[in-house]
Amino acid sequence: MEGETAAKVAASSSSSPSRYESQKRRDWNTFLQYLKNHKPPLNLSRCSGAHVIEFLKYLDQFGKTKVHVVACPYFGDPNPPAQCTCPLKQAWGSLDALIGRLRAAFEEIGGGLPESNPFAAKAVRIYLKEVRESQAKARGIPNDKKKRKRPLTATVTHRADDGDDVGESSTADALVVTASTTI
Repeated sequence: MEGETAAKVAASSSSSPSRYESQKRRDWNTFLQYLKNHKPPLNLSRCSGAHVIEFLKYLDQFGKTKVHVVACPYFGDPNPPAQCTCPLKQAWGSLDALIGRLRAAFEEIGGGLPESNPFAAKAVRIYLKEVRESQAKARGIPNDKKKRKRPLTATVTHRADDGDDVGESSTADALVVTASTTI
């Protein structure tokens, strides 16, 4: 009886794909539709990193992230005080995650050797790096890696008592704890 229940649970959990798997399938179908609508239509086997970059640029029209142009008075301002007419684009993090899912989907369908995966092409990695850097500059986010704050360290100091208390030894210690951060 327990074996039957376990089998049913396993069957029901395997019948509904995870959120990641569902998103990966939707992304893959979107990319295939893009190739189909491409002028001229493209076959997956003829797809290159350049076509992937073209697809990412196409997706910018559906973006929701404001990316200030250099001429904008709010360029480099992380919290602009007013609206501007700068374009909305796909956020770098969204593009990076999308490429990861498409790379995995390509490998799962048996698209060929990992070296032939257009989503893993060097040109795509360079493009994503440029998008990340340009979006960081446009929003005024420093590109340097943030220094990790080290945890508070406690320093224990033993101090001899001044001996004013009657009946206590003058060698009794008082505990003093000071906290400091080191950067």
